[in-house]
Amino acid sequence: MRRTVLAIVVATAALAPRLAAAQPSSTCGFICAIEWKIEPTFTTEHLANRHRVRLPDGTIEQAEREQVFETVFAFDMSTRVPWLGFTAEAITLPFGDDNPVELEFEANFHWLDESKTGGWVSSHFDVIDKFSPAERPNAASAYTHKLNLELDTAWHLFKWLPEDRWLHGVELEASLDYVATGLPRKGDVFQDRSRYLDNASPWSLSIVVVLPVAPF
Repeated sequence: MRRTVLAIVVATAALAPRLAAAQPSSTCGFICAIEWKIEPTFTTEHLANRHRVRLPDGTIEQAEREQVFETVFAFDMSTRVPWLGFTAEAITLPFGDDNPVELEFEANFHWLDESKTGGWVSSHFDVIDKFSPAERPNAASAYTHKLNLELDTAWHLFKWLPEDRWLHGVELEASLDYVATGLPRKGDVFQDRSRYLDNASPWSLSIVVVLPVAPF
């Protein structure tokens, strides 16, 4: 599975400039454009409010900040409403011990437009339905829906290049995430008898490289 994901990423990155140039433009309905992007992502989990867990032997451990590499396959959808967009994402952990796929369905509210920053910076606030492996002991299914709130700020590093250049669309993005539901809560006891003494840390920070692949 890891090799397959890595092969897709390498092949897509190599073909991205040709795919982007080859796609025809489309007319604008409510959804004006769809763009496929690949986003290598470096995430720091348990960024703040790190929780404590009582282990079966009675010792207490505090969650450490963890660094995770993710690969995100994203479909961005712009709309007729300038400040509103939608995104669908599939997320994998190619170097993890296991590699469950997570899905996210986002409503993007653009509050800082490129036109206000000379084209260098943009930002949006996202309300997300995150569909990922269950994390609470009483979960009724292997995957659960979680409410995720996210603030994304992007730096358009190559905005000075002509728009028809592939690098023009490459971005560096910082994403601050807050998972509001679906995480372990204070008092949750798992099968190994470990008990959460605090609500699980909901905060994470991601640094994202956004690679455009193709419009549709």
